[in-house]
Amino acid sequence: MSKRPDLLPAPRSLQLRAGIFLLPKQRPLAAIKVIRTQTAPAQPEGYALTIDRNGVKIEFRETGGLRAATATLRQLLRQYERRLPFLKIRDWPDFARRGVMLDISRGRVPKLETLLELIERLADFKVNELQLYTEHTFAYRKYRSVWQSWGALTGKEIRQLDARCRDLGIDLVPNQNSFGHLRYFLAAPKLKKLAEIAAPYEDASREFVRRPTTLAPNHPGTLPFLRGLYDELLPNFSSKFFNIGGDETWDLGKGRSKKLCAAKGQGAVYLDFLKKIRREVSARGKKMMFWGDIILKYPALIRALPKNTIALNWGYAADHPFAREAAQFARAKIPFYVCPGTSTWQTMIGKHDNALANLRAAAQAGKKSGALGLLNTDWGDGGHPQPLAVSWPLFLAGAALAWNANNFDESKLVPVLSRDIFEDATGQVASAACQLGLAHQKLGVQALNETPLGTVIAAPKPGTRELFCRNGLKWSAKIPAKKIQAALKEIERQRKILARAKPGSDPGKILARELDLAARMAAESCHFMLWQQAVAAGKIPAAKKMAQRGIRELRRLENDFKACWPLRNKATPKHCSPWLQWRIQDLEH
Repeated sequence: MSKRPDLLPAPRSLQLRAGIFLLPKQRPLAAIKVIRTQTAPAQPEGYALTIDRNGVKIEFRETGGLRAATATLRQLLRQYERRLPFLKIRDWPDFARRGVMLDISRGRVPKLETLLELIERLADFKVNELQLYTEHTFAYRKYRSVWQSWGALTGKEIRQLDARCRDLGIDLVPNQNSFGHLRYFLAAPKLKKLAEIAAPYEDASREFVRRPTTLAPNHPGTLPFLRGLYDELLPNFSSKFFNIGGDETWDLGKGRSKKLCAAKGQGAVYLDFLKKIRREVSARGKKMMFWGDIILKYPALIRALPKNTIALNWGYAADHPFAREAAQFARAKIPFYVCPGTSTWQTMIGKHDNALANLRAAAQAGKKSGALGLLNTDWGDGGHPQPLAVSWPLFLAGAALAWNANNFDESKLVPVLSRDIFEDATGQVASAACQLGLAHQKLGVQALNETPLGTVIAAPKPGTRELFCRNGLKWSAKIPAKKIQAALKEIERQRKILARAKPGSDPGKILARELDLAARMAAESCHFMLWQQAVAAGKIPAAKKMAQRGIRELRRLENDFKACWPLRNKATPKHCSPWLQWRIQDLEH
């Protein structure tokens, strides 16, 4: 009997039988029968796939089922080539919408070619939605000064991407934050007046300073500003949905709307503005999606949400209370998604244990409470230094859980990643990618949305009091040297495994190169902590040697990072990796 198929997502029902069907070399499509029939599973994306002595038979009811069956068959062909095992699959998804959201606003704006390659691969894992999280990195004609140093996607590029997404059965959903997270717009001289607060202010913790990021909902220019964005952005998308963001409106009620919030309540002011945005979205023929974190702070207002909106229930800790929060939206009859994440941001090489637990919890809670979809979010906090290579194991895990929430076999990650993503017959790239995401465990510390391996090297200059990676320079005082050395040893062990890999394609080679670059940066976080400890202990000769080594390696890293950047990304790494210079300066001084 043939080896059991390595399929992700796992089919709902798979019967493997004795026997092999040899797909003919000449006219192989003649051996594949495609039948639209009511005997297929009664789901829009349901299908049956049978391979026996008569050949390959696909049965489906709707186009989505044919696409899903084809994706499964492609995986089988990549594993077995022409020698296909006899089997019978009956399959359909748990979630109608299975998405990936990629942050393109924190320092890394992908090239169109990168995005086209991404969707081709995502489609093979039955992902049917893509969102590109945007703050200021769409090429708005009026705001070139805001985005030009970051790079931006143009309307023409979005239209090309949208067309290919349609071909693949992926809904490219526009995503433009429209309330909070607008720091770079609100820093523009002509738009400062629209900010809730006009100047930076100290956070309640007094550890960092918040910059103005939130629109003033009661400024007469706020809605005209959003209308201008929507009128330019939305015509490039064919999707009937639009994610307007609306999360983390930290400034609300602290400035221009302070009196209004005192009189009506901050929750009511938030909801009123959300309704105004919804009217703008509806007027443009779209259905509004919005992040659900703010409205969850005001449970009594959830029922007052417009019913023709979709709440996006996000959270990224392994124990995030998805079950409780999802039930709140379900009881209020508000359509919703569950939105876990890849846990790659502020980690450099991942935090895969947390991510897998977070993804499982979201999928199970969402299925139980009737979520419309699962959106797997991939953020870029702290400049977005981590490459796509680090996120791929979690993209695949998320796709598997969104299709079949209760039947995800983690052991399938390495073989499927090796075959379909890294294209590496040795399996070494996928193995290293998965193990690097666990290296942080050697340090013996935990923090939400970060690991020291990501935040030490990328820590901001203390005087700037920036939010992201702000804990980086404090970790050396909390982690024993022995544990830092253990983490460093594990990273270097995985790099040796990675060096033995043999990716069989140019995209696979780029992914392996990206992964090694990320691992080197994580290793430098360890070296930097050990240097900090040497300085603190007064071991000056040792600290000087460590600094000299660190400066050499950081300079090499900077050159290699710059060389790798244009392979996948727009503009320059200016906003992504300035911290390499900051750490060099620390070591020099």
